[in-house]
Amino acid sequence: MKEKLYLQDNVAIMNFDLAYPSNMEELVGSKTLGTFVVKYLKYLEARDPELYSWITNGYSVNETCKSLSKVFRQLMVMSPDEIDDYYLTDSKKLLEFVEGIYNYWKSHQRFSITRQRYSGKNATPFVMADSTFNTTLRSAYRRLEQKLQGRKNGVFRQLQAGTNAAISAYRPRNFPLSEKYEKLSGISMIESVMLRTPMILSTKSNKRTGMFEETKKNPIEYFTGDKDTWFCYPAKVGNLLINIYFHRDFMCSGVSLANLFELASAEECCEKPDAIVLFANEDNKDETVFYYDEEEEIYVGSISYNEKVEYFGYMKKMTLTLHNLAMMRRGWLPIHGAFINITLYDGKRKGIMLMGDSGAGKSESIEALKALGNDVIKDIEVVFDDMGTIHIEDGVPYGQGTEIGAFIRLDDLDPGTPYRDMDRSIFFNPDVLNARVITPAAPYSVISKNHEIDLFCYANNYDKDLGMRKIDDMEEAKPIFVEGKRMAKGTTQEVGLSTTYFANPFGPMQEQDVCDPIINEVFDCLKANGIYIGEIFTHLGLDRNDRDGINVAAQKLLEFIQEG
Repeated sequence: MKEKLYLQDNVAIMNFDLAYPSNMEELVGSKTLGTFVVKYLKYLEARDPELYSWITNGYSVNETCKSLSKVFRQLMVMSPDEIDDYYLTDSKKLLEFVEGIYNYWKSHQRFSITRQRYSGKNATPFVMADSTFNTTLRSAYRRLEQKLQGRKNGVFRQLQAGTNAAISAYRPRNFPLSEKYEKLSGISMIESVMLRTPMILSTKSNKRTGMFEETKKNPIEYFTGDKDTWFCYPAKVGNLLINIYFHRDFMCSGVSLANLFELASAEECCEKPDAIVLFANEDNKDETVFYYDEEEEIYVGSISYNEKVEYFGYMKKMTLTLHNLAMMRRGWLPIHGAFINITLYDGKRKGIMLMGDSGAGKSESIEALKALGNDVIKDIEVVFDDMGTIHIEDGVPYGQGTEIGAFIRLDDLDPGTPYRDMDRSIFFNPDVLNARVITPAAPYSVISKNHEIDLFCYANNYDKDLGMRKIDDMEEAKPIFVEGKRMAKGTTQEVGLSTTYFANPFGPMQEQDVCDPIINEVFDCLKANGIYIGEIFTHLGLDRNDRDGINVAAQKLLEFIQEG
C-alpha cells in the first residue's frame, strides 16, 4: 500500500511502514492526521455548516488544517490561556470540533498494516505498535479535551480509539502457481492478525442475494487487482488450503476471517493452494462465479466489487463453496449443518450431527441443548457449526469440520447466548434484523480430525410435529435430506417455503450429478453402521418467538444421549 493513510467511504487503513507517530506531538502535527481532517471538514460542511464556517474562518481547507495542526501542537504543551490564537477565542466550539472528529474517526472501520520484509519474524512488534498507537491517540484526545473544557475528567473509558484490528503482512518469496496466475504473485500474504474484541462493525449490506454459478471463463483472465490494493488471507478450510485474495476496501471481511478460518503458516503457503477466491474484483460484471481449472486442478471463485458484498456471508460462503466442490471430487459429502460431540458426567458420549439450510434451527437446537443439559453435560466439543463433511474410511462414516469459528445469526438465539464469548467475538450490525456474530468455536486440531457419528437428523423448521423422529427406511429418509425443504425467514433472498438440493446451495446444488452417488454411498454406510437417522422439529420457520419446538427437540436429543 503506497498511502500513509488510506480512506475510502467508512474504511481507514493506517500504513505503519510509512507513517507512525511515536508521541502525541507527532500525532497531532502529522500530515496523516491532516489527511483525515480534510475528510472530516468535507463531512462537516454538509452536516454542520455553522461549525464548519467557524472552523474554516474564511480560509481554504488546507490552510485550516495547518492552523489546526499548529494550535493542537501548542495545546499539547501549553495551557489555553498562554496561547494567542483565533480558535481559543471560543474553546467550547473548538472542543465541539475535537469531539466531532474523534467520534467521526471511531465511526470508521479502522485497521493498521505492518509489512514484514520476509516471513518468520516475531509477530509481537506489530501488536505492540498498534497498541501504542491506540494509547497515543486516546491520550492526545483526552489532553485536548481536558484543556479545552478547563477541568480534568472524573470518568475514563478505555475505548478502542486507534484501530479495530491490525495485520502483519509479507511478500512471499516463492509463488507456487504457474504463470497463468502471475497477477497474484506480488500480493501481500497476511501472516498475523490482531483483533480488538469485542469488535463491533457496521456494514451497508446485511443479507446475501444471488447464487454462486459456474462460469466457463477463468476469472483470473480479467482480474484487475495489484500488489498495492489487494491482500491475501491464506485459509486452512478443513484439510484444504484456500487463498482468499481481497480488495482493501473490504478489509473488514478480510480480517474477520481470522475468527472463522485457521490462518495458514508461511511454510504452508509455499504449497499450491486447492482453491483461490478473488473477492471484490473491479470487473463491472456484478457476478459471483466459480471456475474449475482442469489443467492446474484448482478452483477459482470470483466476486465482483459491489457495495452489497460487504456482507461477510459472501466471502465466507464462496470459500466454503470452493471447499465443497473440491471435496466432492475426492468423494467426500459436504454437510450444511452442525456437528458436536457431547460428553456427560456419567461418561456417555455421542456425536450429534444436524443438517439443514440457513434458518432451519441447527445452531439454535444445539444452544438449547447446552442450556437444557447444563447439569448433566460435562463437555461439548464443536466439530462444525455451518459446514462440514462426511467421508468413509474402512466402512465407517466420519465427520470433519471446516471452520474454527461460527458465523451465527443473533436474532434466533436466546438473549444471553451470544455474549458468553463476546470478549473474543466480532459483531456485525447488532442493532438490525439478521445481525450476526463470528465467535471462535473449536481448535483446528479438533475440526480437522475424524469424528464418529451417532445421530444424523434433518432440521425441519416447517412442520408442526414436536421432538424427534427416527426413520429406518433409507428410501424414505434420503428424499427428505435431498429435497432440502425449509421455511425461509428472509435472511437471504428467499421468503416462505423453499427447497434446496441437499439443503446446500454451496457446491452440492451446483454439481448434483457428482453429489448424488456420494449421498447414496454415505446413507447406505450410515444405515449399515446403525446410526440414528431422522428429523428434529424446530418450528423456527413458523414463529420466530416460539421456542417450544427448539426446546422439545433439545429435550429429545438429550434423552438420546442419556440412553447411551
